[in-house]
Amino acid sequence: MADRLTSSAAKSLGAALSASGKTVVVAESCQGGLLGGAITSIPGSSLYFSGGVLAYGNSAKISLLGVPPDLIAARGAVSREVAVAMADGVLSIFRADLAIAVTGVAGPGGGSRGKPAGTVWVAVVAPGGVRYAHRFRFPGGREAVRRETVMASLRAAIDVLQSGAAEGE
Repeated sequence: MADRLTSSAAKSLGAALSASGKTVVVAESCQGGLLGGAITSIPGSSLYFSGGVLAYGNSAKISLLGVPPDLIAARGAVSREVAVAMADGVLSIFRADLAIAVTGVAGPGGGSRGKPAGTVWVAVVAPGGVRYAHRFRFPGGREAVRRETVMASLRAAIDVLQSGAAEGE
């Protein structure tokens, strides 16, 4: 269930999507369905939320979203390139107007020196290409990282809808 902050952000995203007449889809990894859950916690979200794919493991990223295995091997599952490929994949599946994809290390284990726990990539893609891709390093434990990831994802999508946010890192 979404908390007060994520619920507020999900409402804002819903309002922006409704105002623009656009639909959104999600491809989720490290937050395990929390992003789709936050979006669908808002009554009426079926008007703008088409669906999502929970691709927690690399095999799901490859088989469900079409992320090339060599891309994961070369860049790692937690990378800008894989986040964008996940977003492209889910956008293609659902033919929506906007896709949000997230891949990261929620922790407490699983990280590496270059990608410690708390490292997360969020990508927002539209049919015309990448609108936003950003790496975050969230502090705290697993639940804090997952919650902050949902908030960052919602904010990124809102920013893209409202201002056509450029790529970032």
